[in-house]
Amino acid sequence: MNKDQILSMTALALGQAIRDKKTTSVEATAALLAAISENEPKYNCYISVFEKQALSDAKAVQVKIDSGELTSPLAGVPVAIKDNMCTKDRQTTCGSKILSNFIPPYSATMVSKLEAAGAVIIGKLNMDEFAMGSTTETSYYGVTKNPWDVSRVPGGSSGGAAAAVSAGEAFLAFGSDTGGSIRQPCSFCGVSGIKPTYGTVSRFGLVAYASSLDQIGPIGQNILDCAAALNIVMGKDPKDQTTMDSTPVDLDEARAFDVKGLRIGIPLDYFGEGLDPDVKARVLEAAEKLKSMGAILEEFRLPIVEYAVPTYYIIACAEACSNLSRFDGIKYGFRAEGAKDLLDVYFKSRSEGFGLEVKHRIMLGNFVLSSGYYDAYYRKALQVKALIKKSFDEAFAKYDLILGPTAPTTALPIGESLSDPLKMYLGDIYTVLVNIVGLPAATIPCGLDSRGLPVGMQLIGNHRQEQTIINAAAAFQRATDFHLQKPNRNEGQV
Repeated sequence: MNKDQILSMTALALGQAIRDKKTTSVEATAALLAAISENEPKYNCYISVFEKQALSDAKAVQVKIDSGELTSPLAGVPVAIKDNMCTKDRQTTCGSKILSNFIPPYSATMVSKLEAAGAVIIGKLNMDEFAMGSTTETSYYGVTKNPWDVSRVPGGSSGGAAAAVSAGEAFLAFGSDTGGSIRQPCSFCGVSGIKPTYGTVSRFGLVAYASSLDQIGPIGQNILDCAAALNIVMGKDPKDQTTMDSTPVDLDEARAFDVKGLRIGIPLDYFGEGLDPDVKARVLEAAEKLKSMGAILEEFRLPIVEYAVPTYYIIACAEACSNLSRFDGIKYGFRAEGAKDLLDVYFKSRSEGFGLEVKHRIMLGNFVLSSGYYDAYYRKALQVKALIKKSFDEAFAKYDLILGPTAPTTALPIGESLSDPLKMYLGDIYTVLVNIVGLPAATIPCGLDSRGLPVGMQLIGNHRQEQTIINAAAAFQRATDFHLQKPNRNEGQV
C-alpha cells in the first residue's frame, strides 16, 4: 500500500488494514511523518514531532499486533496529542513560553491508555496558550492556519488538533474542551469531535485551565473514529477522583442506528441575533435531513443562553487564576534572569513567561474572587450554573438530543478576533453551557457557507448519553457526505 493510499484512510480503516496485513504501523507512521514534513510550513499544526520515537514505537507495536497481543481497532494507528497533556520524557509546553523547557516525568493517564492499546504518539499539537483562546493565535509557537483557507484561523483552543486532521497531518487527534475547544475548531475545520460527559476521561496529566470544566476528547475524520478513540481512554482512574466507570460506545449499534422516533429539540435561542445566515441555513437544513430520516423535531425555548458567556468566563477565570499560580519560576518551567528577590522572581517570570490573553484571564479571575466582588460575581455565577442545569434537565425530560450550531460564524480571518476580544468570547455562546453543567456533545460537519468554508452542527445529549449522540451523528454521516469533503491541501484553500 503506497503513501497516498494510507493517508486517504480513516483511523478505523487504517487499523483494519494493519490487522489484515495490507500495511504496517511502521509504514503508516512513516507516511504520516512525510505528510507532516511536507505540510507543516503551511499550517503549523505541531509544536513538536517525535519522529525517531514514533518509528521505534511503531516497530514495537507491530510485533505485538502480529503476535495477537494487541487487538484494539486502533492498534498501530498514529495519534497526535494536544500539547497540554503530559508525555513522559517528551516536551509539554501548553503553547506557552513559561513551559517551553518542561519535560514531564510522567504521562497523562489518557496517553498511557493510548500507548497500552497500541496507538503510536506522533507528536504534540499547537494550541492557544494554556487553552485560553478560540483561534490558536495566542500560542507562543505561532498561529495555526486553517487548511480550508490559510488566511483564516482553525479555531481553538484545540486548533492544531482539528487542523491536523483536516490537513491530513493526523489520522486522529486528542484535544481538550473547556468551553468548546474541541467542538468549535472541528466546526471551523470540517472534522468531527466529541466532548464527553465530565468525568468520562481522566484529567490526570492534563495541565489544568479550569478544573470543573476541562474534559479531554477525540477529533477525527468521522464520528465512528472518534467513538473508537473515546472507548480507549474512558473509564475510572484512581489518580482522578472526578472520573467514573463508563460504558464503552457500541460501534455496531451506531453503524446500524435508525433515527426514526428520535426526539430532537431545537433551541430557538440558538438561532437569534449574531448567528451568520449561512450557518443558520446549513444547521437547519441538517435538522430537516434528520427529520426526513424519521426523527421528531420540536422547537423550544432555552432563555438561559443569555447568561452563558458571562457565567462561563467568571467560573473559568476564577479557576484559572488558582491553577496557574503554580507557574512561579521556582518549581519548573521558565525562570527570568536578573531577579533581585523571591517576589521579583515571581513577577519577572510571570511577566515574561505568560502571554497577554493568559494575563487578562488571570487578572479577571483574581478580580471576581477578590473581597467585595466574590458575592457579586463568582457566587452569582455558581447560582446561574444551577439554573442552567435545571433548564437542561427540563429539556431532556422531553428530548433525546438537542441540536444547534456549534459556532455563530465560520472560520474568521487571522487577526480579527484578537483585535476584538469581546467578539472572541461571544463566539463561545453555543458551546460553553455544555461545559458548565458537564454534558456530552459532539460536532460534525453539515455543509459549507457561501465562501466554501465548513459549517458544523452540535448535538448535545444528557449526562452519560454519548451513545445516543454518536448513534445520531453516525446515522447522519451515513446519509450525507459532508464529512468526506476535504480542503484543497495543495493550495491551502478551497
